[in-house]
This record gives sequence, structure tokens and C-alpha cells, in this order.
Amino acid sequence: MKITNIKQFKPNREFKREDLHTLGEFLVGAHFDEDEVLDGQGLYVIPGLVDIHLHAAYGADFMDGDEKSWHKIARFEAEHGITSLCPTTMTMTEDEILKACSIMNSYKPSDNEAFLHGLYLEGPFISPNKTGAQNSEFIKKPNLEFVNKAIEASNNQVKFLGIAPELDGAIELISALRNKVICSIAHTACSYETAMKAIAAGVNHLTHLFNAMPPFLHRAPGPIGAAVETESCFCELISDGVHVHPSAVKAAFKLFGKDKIVLISDSMMATGLDTDKSYTLGGQEVFVSGKKATLKDGTIAGSVSTLFDCLKTAITQIGIPIEEAVACATYTPALCAGISDKVGSLNSGCYANLLFIDKNLELQGVMLRGKMLWQNF
Repeated sequence: MKITNIKQFKPNREFKREDLHTLGEFLVGAHFDEDEVLDGQGLYVIPGLVDIHLHAAYGADFMDGDEKSWHKIARFEAEHGITSLCPTTMTMTEDEILKACSIMNSYKPSDNEAFLHGLYLEGPFISPNKTGAQNSEFIKKPNLEFVNKAIEASNNQVKFLGIAPELDGAIELISALRNKVICSIAHTACSYETAMKAIAAGVNHLTHLFNAMPPFLHRAPGPIGAAVETESCFCELISDGVHVHPSAVKAAFKLFGKDKIVLISDSMMATGLDTDKSYTLGGQEVFVSGKKATLKDGTIAGSVSTLFDCLKTAITQIGIPIEEAVACATYTPALCAGISDKVGSLNSGCYANLLFIDKNLELQGVMLRGKMLWQNF
């Protein structure tokens, strides 16, 4: 297929009027046997979004223990422009986490569903002082045996592990997992010095920057200061307009630079549904009002926004340049997850996962692995 009359997002982070070409599921260079032409009607075309951290959507949760829930989420996400994702677990019982790992092993996406590119274990090795919406009842001490069980149950598909590095045995676990799992500083009360030890041991990631961690103070810079100093450290950021103040979002881009920020949704099951009622997350009741989801005590409990919603908010409400925001929701998450050869850009050889958006950043169509999932043009 030849896709014409578009402004495509180029790897150098600019939009250019240039045709795209697909062959089967993939993007390719120009070829001469194209029998189908798609007129993009002047729309912007960007890669399908890559959400490496989300728990649930549309009434389903990856911790439901039911593969049907996974298919429901993957379909919903694809329809809303998220064509690649990493299912994210919660701090729950060992059996429930291992069940999610086993589903990851057996899961096969349908043609209308987002690809799953590995599991994100958010806990259970977290600080009891920074649980956020995680259930403190199920916190575990860092345990290599448990991680190995999860890796085996998922058939080596554990991609990320969120861990508080101040816990006894955490640094040793990080070191043991080096080059096997991407370890991320998460739900932590650690100091700058401990964070630097974790980074030296193999950490190169920070889970939802600013949330569930100490603030960046001038005499106690904490994990944020450690990550700022570390060129190889990626930082997740929830730009839903609720989790992080717009000023802090803009400050993060200045502190870390546009190449290290990974936009995530951290979405929970209310995403895509009526947001003025109660739901659950990690077995705990969550109350949703508008764009804000909280536990009974007022703790923010995930978001009700898709990554596409977060992208729009970053651009239209916070003021992040569109070229930077798009990269942070496509190429950068793909790069940090080690899948940038397959997704996250419009380079030849990548999957033909394309989003067609208008000048108001409204989604007008989704191409999933070379086939139009839906279109309004």
C-alpha cells in the first residue's frame, strides 16, 4: 500500500510531507507493485503509541486472572491508538502475580489487538512507606527465587521489575538481574546515595517520576537527583494533568531532556468508562471523579486516561512541543524496552502501526500491522 497526502513524523522529530509504503504487516521503502493507494487527506501520521506501564482499561484488569480481560484491554488500547504495551502487575499475592505471568506466556493477540511486549512487575518489592495505591499487605522482601518463578511462568517475558532499592537484599537482586530484566526504582523512600548504588548495580529506569518517591530537595536530591545525573536512566511520566502538575512536567523535560522521558498512562479499569463511580485496583476499592481516581484515604490510584489522552494533554494543556511529546510516547518507550527495531517509529522494517490525527490532535484512524483498524477519512 502507498499512503499519500500525509505529514509523517520522521526519526529526526519533524513532520514532513512524504509518502509511506507498506508491504504486509511492515513499513517498507518505495516498491513498484503497489496495488492500493490510501489518501491521507492532509492528516498527520505518527507511529502507534507504546505504553510500557498500564494496569487496566475498559472494566478489565491484567490482574483479573482471566485471559478474556487481557484481550478486552488489548482491543480497547489498539482502538485508541496504543498499538504496543506492557501489561503491568500489582503488589498482590504470589499466586496472583504468577497467574498473570502464565497468561503472558499463553497469550496470543488477535488481529485487532495491541501487541504485548513483555510484563512489567510493579512490586511486590516496594517500600511500606511509599505504597501509593499498592496493597501493603502483600509487600515481599526482595527475592530472586520469586523473580525466577515469574520469569519461568512467563517464558522469559518479564521485561521490567519495579523495586525499592533501600530494602534489604534489593541491591543484590538488581545486580543478579542485570542484563536479564530492566530494573526500575519504584515506590521508594531511598536516598540519593542508595539510588546511585542501585544504578551502579544495574538500574536504568525510574517508575512514574515524582510519584511514590521522595521529592527533589536541594540537600536531599533522592532518586530524582540520581536519575538526573545518569545519562542512561529513562524516567516514566504520567502527563494526565492529575498525577503531576504542569509546571513539574515542564521542569522534568528541562531536567532530563527530551530523550529520557517516557510518557505512560498508568491506567486503571475506569479508563474508557463512566468515571463517576467506584472500581477496583489491586483488590482495593477506587473512587473515580472526573479524571481523578483515589483510594478511600485520598491516595491517587492510577489514571483514567489512555496514553493518547496523556499525549494530547502534554501538548495542548501543558505546552510540550508536539514533536517532543510524540517521541516520548513512541520511540523513547520502545527504545527503553528494547523493541525500537519493531515499533515506535516509521522506519522501514517496523510494523505498520500508524495513527492518523488531525490538526486538533483528534484521532481519525488507526492502522494496525498494515491493516486499517478504523478510519474517519
